Amino acid sequence: MPSFEDCSISLWPPSENTRQVIVERMSKNLSTPSIFSRKHGLLTKEEAEENAKQIEESAFAAANQHHEESDDNGSSAVQLYAKESSKLMLEVLKRGPQIKEDEGSLISDQDTAPHATLFDISGGRRAFIEEEEAKDLLKPLMEPGNAYTKICFSNRSFGIGAAHVAEPILVSLKNQLTDVDLSDFVAGRPEMEALEVMNIFSSALEGCVLKSLNLSNNAMGEKGVRAFEMLLKSQNNLEELYLMNNGISKEAAQAVSESIPSTEKLKVLHFHNNMTGDEGAFAISKVIMHSPALEDFRCSSTRVGSEGGIVLAEALGTCTHLKKLDLHDNMFGVDAGFGLSKALSGHTSLTEAYLSYLNLENEGAIALANSLKESAPLLEVLELAGNDITIEAAPALAACIAAKQFLAKLNLAENELKDKGAILIGKALEEGHGLLEEVDFSTNSVRRAGARSLAQAVVNKPEFKLLTINGNCISDEGIDEVKEIFKKSPDVLGPFDENDEEGGEGGEEEEMGDENGDELESKLKHLEVSNEEKEIFKKSPDVLGPFDENDEEGGESDEEEEKGDENGDELESKLKRLEVSNEE
Repeated sequence: MPSFEDCSISLWPPSENTRQVIVERMSKNLSTPSIFSRKHGLLTKEEAEENAKQIEESAFAAANQHHEESDDNGSSAVQLYAKESSKLMLEVLKRGPQIKEDEGSLISDQDTAPHATLFDISGGRRAFIEEEEAKDLLKPLMEPGNAYTKICFSNRSFGIGAAHVAEPILVSLKNQLTDVDLSDFVAGRPEMEALEVMNIFSSALEGCVLKSLNLSNNAMGEKGVRAFEMLLKSQNNLEELYLMNNGISKEAAQAVSESIPSTEKLKVLHFHNNMTGDEGAFAISKVIMHSPALEDFRCSSTRVGSEGGIVLAEALGTCTHLKKLDLHDNMFGVDAGFGLSKALSGHTSLTEAYLSYLNLENEGAIALANSLKESAPLLEVLELAGNDITIEAAPALAACIAAKQFLAKLNLAENELKDKGAILIGKALEEGHGLLEEVDFSTNSVRRAGARSLAQAVVNKPEFKLLTINGNCISDEGIDEVKEIFKKSPDVLGPFDENDEEGGEGGEEEEMGDENGDELESKLKHLEVSNEEKEIFKKSPDVLGPFDENDEEGGESDEEEEKGDENGDELESKLKRLEVSNEE
């Protein structure tokens, strides 16, 4: 099998679309509050955009020159591109905003004071809301000339009286609302009352030109979806739809598919924690097929099996703008993993992939790793925990990870990658990866050598925040060694409270820490059978092979001199005494 350093495609130069996405990402990071902005000041959006363009152009030029002078497939240029971008971003953040003295640059406080656009009653204690309280609570929405375009009624349970109070208010806002959050707004109500409240809100909001609609956490089922039919059927411009934790069965999923007239502008679709199953996945896939602009799809913990997974994967193949994909905690299996790997092969914009607990096994994981290695150049998050992945898949995973120079979070927990896998992944992370923040390699039967390799790979990353290697089989000496590596940044190292030094398969994995990794194997090969051990076979001499080529003077004579007990147990005694030292 080829090493992870081999690559059959050219990774440089990135496409213009890729470069533009990188500029957008850097611009967002530069204008987001951080430890640097608290100390040096926060850049404006315009200044962040300007700096991001300059940083990208400078990093690209340096990487392009390097590529022209090198003879590899572009991987070193990609690494330099990421490292240079990261370095220049840090310089800008530490410098802070530049004050412009141009005429007209000063804007009065009156001009910058924003009008309230969000009306939110979700804060505070989760509680019922009845008619009288609703009148007081919703009063600001009745003020003439208000600028509210977003409302959030989440966390307050509306009864029928309160719903009737809200009804005329919502009708009066119909032409200005763009975002409506009705998540968890009938909690604890009897089914008939809850459905009536849903019908009232649906009727009041019918015809709103919404960009975002959140109906999560309402235990809707098919009846609830039908109760919102008037609102759903009037939506042609939805960009975000959230239906999480709603008891969305196959019937409810079909109702959703039938209720929305157009999803051409849909960018976000979340179905987390429902009872969708394979048949429900078929209905959801129809929605996806008609959502060419989809960027963020979440269908996690929805009981989807292999058949539904294959259909979903096929539909996702049409969503070439996909940036975030969360399918974790389903029962996809290997075949759906193959389908997903095929679907993602052309997704150049993908930045987050949450693919844990999908029963992918080695075959599915290898297929996905190979696919992502050649696509998704901007991948920031890769999660493949709990997929029964073993050492066999480690080279493919390492090859993929080595190519993902913008990776910020890597989760491979609860697999069986062991020391060999940990060392391969550690080597893949050594070069570049200047934006890496988190690595989770817990519960992988990793011992001392693998833990050391991972620690050494990430300890000097400038943005690194957390290494989790708990639940493994690391010796006390190994834990001390890892802690020593992180002595300058102890908070970056996760806990070891679930580590089991006696777990795993004995000391064999520790051997990977040696340069040749063969010391224990060498000892076992040199373990000779002495004359006393022949006595064991005295009643069945034909079972014992010849000794015509035995060399009494060869081997490790010191071990041969050792004597066992008088009951013919010397060989067993030797094996018991054979121990793995700390160095191994």
